[in-house]
Amino acid sequence: MVFEKFKDTVSTEPNIAVFVDGPNVVRKQFDLDFDDLRKEISEFGDIKIGKVFLNQYASDKLIEAIVSQGFEADLGLGGEKDKESDVDVYMAVNAMEATMDDNIDVIVLVTRDTDFLPVIQKAKEHGKDTVVMGMEPGFSTALRNAADKVVKLE
Repeated sequence: MVFEKFKDTVSTEPNIAVFVDGPNVVRKQFDLDFDDLRKEISEFGDIKIGKVFLNQYASDKLIEAIVSQGFEADLGLGGEKDKESDVDVYMAVNAMEATMDDNIDVIVLVTRDTDFLPVIQKAKEHGKDTVVMGMEPGFSTALRNAADKVVKLE
């Protein structure tokens, strides 16, 4: 048996934590393609954490599509499908945990929701680069102005 020796490489790309506000951007009207999203995010570095936060209305088919693209489908604490209003809380807590992680360089939020403005502000205070990705209508001006980089998804 011959073993192929793999070259030891250490990535010099920034480590990224991605948090997707499912109820806000994963809608038929936006037709968000997770493969395209992954490619767009990868331009900023290596995705180390990729979570899509969902509510009780998420179908099994949607969850399967998210997982097949390498993202984690997060339905809240304990894996239960929680109320829609809880999604923002779970996403904000996870984003703040990543902000405190020394191994993460970039925080990416995929949302249109101004509720995440404090997350962007705290991430920047802790030396993280911030990226907000979203789409119109309703893409928060305050969120776009606070982030280091903004990507408008079509």
